[in-house]
Amino acid sequence: MAMAMRAANSYSIFRSANSSLSVVRCSLSYFRPSHVSRNPKLGHRAMLSDKLIVRGNTLRCSVHSLVDSVIEELEAIRTRKRGRASSKTGLISSKDLVEDKLEKQVLQKGLLLEFRKDSERVLLAVAQKPDGKKNWMVSDQQNGITSSIKPQQITYIVPGVENFDQAEILNFIQKAHDNLDPSLLEYAWMELLEKNKSVTPEELAEIIFGSMDPLESYCAHLLLSRDEIYFSTVESKSSHSVYEPRPTVQVEELLSRKHAKEAAEKELQEFVQLLISAKAMPSHSKPPKKSWMVEENICQRIESLEAYAIDACKTDDQKKMAGVILKAMGLPKMSSSALNLLIDIGYFPVHVNLDLLKFNIRTEYSDEIMSAAESLLSDSPDLDMMVRKDVTHLKVYAIDVDEADELDDALSATRLPDGQIKVWIHVADPTSLVQPGSIIDREAMRRGTSIFLPTATFPMFPEKLAMEGMSLKQGKVCNAVTVSVTLHPDGSIAEYTVDNSIIRPTYMLTYESASELLRLNLEEEAELRILSEAAALRLQWRRQQGAIDTTTIEARVKVANPDEPEPSINLYVENQADPAMRLVSEMMILCGEVIATFGSSNNIPLPYRGQPQSNIDSSIFAHLPEGPVRSSAYVKIMRAAEMNFRSPIRHGILGIPGYVQFTSPIRRYMDLLAHYQVKGFLRGDAPPFSAGQLEGMASLINMHVRVAKRLFNSSLRYWLLEFLRRQPKEKKFRALILRFIKDRMAALLLMEVGIQASSWVSVGVQIGDEIEVKVEEAHPRDDAVSLKEVI
Repeated sequence: MAMAMRAANSYSIFRSANSSLSVVRCSLSYFRPSHVSRNPKLGHRAMLSDKLIVRGNTLRCSVHSLVDSVIEELEAIRTRKRGRASSKTGLISSKDLVEDKLEKQVLQKGLLLEFRKDSERVLLAVAQKPDGKKNWMVSDQQNGITSSIKPQQITYIVPGVENFDQAEILNFIQKAHDNLDPSLLEYAWMELLEKNKSVTPEELAEIIFGSMDPLESYCAHLLLSRDEIYFSTVESKSSHSVYEPRPTVQVEELLSRKHAKEAAEKELQEFVQLLISAKAMPSHSKPPKKSWMVEENICQRIESLEAYAIDACKTDDQKKMAGVILKAMGLPKMSSSALNLLIDIGYFPVHVNLDLLKFNIRTEYSDEIMSAAESLLSDSPDLDMMVRKDVTHLKVYAIDVDEADELDDALSATRLPDGQIKVWIHVADPTSLVQPGSIIDREAMRRGTSIFLPTATFPMFPEKLAMEGMSLKQGKVCNAVTVSVTLHPDGSIAEYTVDNSIIRPTYMLTYESASELLRLNLEEEAELRILSEAAALRLQWRRQQGAIDTTTIEARVKVANPDEPEPSINLYVENQADPAMRLVSEMMILCGEVIATFGSSNNIPLPYRGQPQSNIDSSIFAHLPEGPVRSSAYVKIMRAAEMNFRSPIRHGILGIPGYVQFTSPIRRYMDLLAHYQVKGFLRGDAPPFSAGQLEGMASLINMHVRVAKRLFNSSLRYWLLEFLRRQPKEKKFRALILRFIKDRMAALLLMEVGIQASSWVSVGVQIGDEIEVKVEEAHPRDDAVSLKEVI
């Protein structure tokens, strides 16, 4: 049906102060099929009066000739059809009379109807034939697809249609949509609200279009059924509904929400365009991270994506916002989608450490902490200066990894005239600067430990304070706490002392250089040989006490320029059975045993650490090769470590009667606590903390330590997998079979990489055998690697 041009009567109406709508328009127009003449009984009533009635300071549009006359005539027709007289005229306002408008329509073949296909689709269809007692077969707008529908699926039956041609449905829909003008509802609402009238789609069609023909009626139905502002359904029966105008206050609220929603949608689209633009830019041109933080609305959306990427949304609204953005970008609502999007726009580097964000790790220090650290460096008297033992005459070896920033332990040794070995373990003394309860101490406790990652180090103390004030430095006089130990020939402790001291480190050695010096067996480095001999004695003695050797192969990774798409990866594979590593490890264990003994003898509350041996006899693993294979088997049966803060407990794994971690007070807060307690005793003061206080502090510190350990392990594995991902596909790797998981699926240790993975291996190979494998795939972000044995 072709639609005629709308009549052009349009007025601005300023409503009275009693109305909260300040300015509204009055424009009642008519759409009429060109080939249909007007109903002579309605035509004279359906014209908009040009008469303006002035009421106070208000202009109103008189519409009695349109609304009232039309509805009066419709009601008269309806009354005559019922065959009974009625004196009621005008639009029904009483709910008791709503039933009069719900005229039942009988479904029959050829009728045009609207039905709900599913939760998202509403379609037009032509009724074909009954299907059972209640259902009907219909042919819908989608290529004439025939389906069976239930009565309750029907949302509207277009009136005045018989034997509608299914092929004309799409044309009918197009004409209806061409003639929809939602603003017409506002005009109708104004007048119907004032008269407290309800309306059917057909009545609204006659009011705003001047006709109740099929097309106009369907247009009115679409306007009413889709409207969320002006009208609400007051009654609905047999696919026929009656609507009533909403109160003004409610309409204002709905309009406010609508405008807010539209503004939000506009902002969203603008944000989406920013994302699309940033994605399209080359890597070197993408906007810097801080540029996304300037405007609040952009910052909130970026933060919602960041929280979604790490599964850390603080509120449902934040999660919903991220989901809306991902949907607008055509991406699935998954954390990986948010992560990849943030990488694509340059907000995150390609190799962003998600765990660092998830755990909310402290990576910076506040200005207050930095200022306090500077004050300690410039003016911090040493309370123990007068009682420090001067051992600067000793040759002192500080052995650590080559990139170590903080050096907190060093070693000396000599052979006594009676042939016994005496060793000194010198430990950095941060308590000469930091006191319990100070601002620096509280910050260190909140951190719990230094965090060492392949990409960065996040120290427990501010870096300058740790490096310049606390760390041992080659050739410089340094404050320390020195544990001296004389060993019996069997490696047990003959005697010991614990003193405040000053030392002058002679050599700063890496493990590799220390091992090389031991191999060369230089006469001028006799002290290093004595240390190695002492370590061997200690290891032998501990094994006799039931110690379990858990040395294995470990990887260490250092990543340069980690924010680049392809950063350089430096891989070091370390054998813990290496002579220099054995030497340092044994001396650290010896120091821990001495401090435990010292604390026990003097009733000092300390963080004593123990570890029960497994109930399984370790001899059952004697047939396994020493090293990684046997160590892997031991680790599987080890029980968790325990702590006591009043007296030592046996450390069965180390084979010693008691143990206190003491040698890393710059890196570990539990070690620092032990220093506070020991230093207090050495000064003749009461220890600063009771056993109960230590226990309470330890629970918090250990939580941070567990997080740091998890972060270290996940970060190390990520970069090892990234290293493997970059290797040529044809490259072969030596793999040691640690154990069988199931059938021929084996746990492997890649000897050149220091990473464990699993692979199916051929029949015949056994635990402890070496095989060759290739890396088929490696996905660092998914923590996945696929190996294949080379036959």
